[in-house]
Amino acid sequence: MREPAPPCPRGHGTYVKSRSGRLLAFEGLDGCGKTTQVERLAARLSAAGHDVLATREPTDGEWGRRIRARTLEGERAEPAEELRWFLEDRREHVAREIAPALEAGRVVLTDRYTLSTVAYQGARGIDWRTLLAEAEAEFPVPDLVVLLELEPATGMQRVRARGGPREAFEDRENLERVAEIFRAIAADYVARIPGSGSTDAVEVAIAACVDQRLGLPGFP
Repeated sequence: MREPAPPCPRGHGTYVKSRSGRLLAFEGLDGCGKTTQVERLAARLSAAGHDVLATREPTDGEWGRRIRARTLEGERAEPAEELRWFLEDRREHVAREIAPALEAGRVVLTDRYTLSTVAYQGARGIDWRTLLAEAEAEFPVPDLVVLLELEPATGMQRVRARGGPREAFEDRENLERVAEIFRAIAADYVARIPGSGSTDAVEVAIAACVDQRLGLPGFP
């Protein structure tokens, strides 16, 4: 008999259910393990017979490429302009990929979504509560957000250890503000999971959380 999983932590606030499909977003600071965990959960869900779409933001579309090019150059647009780029990228992402997949009954996993905009653009001085309310009004609200919590210093160490160009977002003071906003976000669809454990341990915690919160057939 399977051991009962520990309670899946949750926030509080308004919860809006998604369409016939399920939408799961992975959020957190760079280095928290989002990309790896999206891949692992996608594999688990596929093995259980679910039709999965794994995607990410920024996307590979016009706006996403523009965002990545600017940040990899170590520069950032003005806050309002940068916000506009992220929103345009998300509008295309939802219209072309997320909404059709949800309507088709698929399980959508996205590496970053609305809460990244709330936290990162909020850290640049835009009111994050307004960003959150506007995001919930315009875009599909996730059935579950897996928020992998990690100290900014640890995240920066992980990012630098894996090499590659340094992004404009990787500033300790900025990341402290981002982490503070992530901690302040309260919504029923948010589950906070420590990202400091081993990759396997985090995977197990996420699978248990998805099982408890969504009850997908045949999973985990």
